[in-house]
Amino acid sequence: MLTTVLRGLAAASLAVLPLTASSPASAAETLPLAEAVNRLPVEAESRDGYDRDAFRHWNTGDDPSDGCNTRAEVLLDEAVEPPMVGPRCRLSGGRWWSYYDQVWVTSASGLDIDHMVPLAESWDSGASAWTAQRRETYANDQGSATSLVAVTARSNRSKSDQDPAEWLPPAAEVHCRYVAEWVATKLRWSLTADEAEVAALGETAAGCPDQSVTYEPAA
Repeated sequence: MLTTVLRGLAAASLAVLPLTASSPASAAETLPLAEAVNRLPVEAESRDGYDRDAFRHWNTGDDPSDGCNTRAEVLLDEAVEPPMVGPRCRLSGGRWWSYYDQVWVTSASGLDIDHMVPLAESWDSGASAWTAQRRETYANDQGSATSLVAVTARSNRSKSDQDPAEWLPPAAEVHCRYVAEWVATKLRWSLTADEAEVAALGETAAGCPDQSVTYEPAA
């Protein structure tokens, strides 16, 4: 299921590398939020040619043998109380916490799986130049616990494809976390940010002195 940053670090520490090998390109890094915001390349955005179908999702997920697609695997991973899994990965019962709006949800059908950086925003920020395979990998990314998040359908649809200059979660107490996860996702996938976005991220970061960002570059 989800491959956490800690798991990636543990694997790296156990690996025996040849003496001629360079440092792993995918090593995780942790930065203060304000410093992480400053790492984002600033460029103008363009949505020319965008088509949501350019990002194939949901695919068979991290474990094709479990009969669950990426959406269902994320729901299973993020459940506070696990649901029952029926034939064809039909989920019943369970309990989830939608952190955007601080709401408990007791039905999988009431949840959306939000792309932390929406597909359209990723297109604007560099994904337009990717291969179809890389866009599929992005759209189904379970390699970071912050790339995909189960939240109420209402909050996800309120967000739509907006960046933090245009939308932040309705629960003000999670803004530091949300912005950190947004920045981590952009850094993970080497995505750019426009000037208004960086200004909004910086403004939020100024009020989050204790917030850090951990990210591992996508392969």
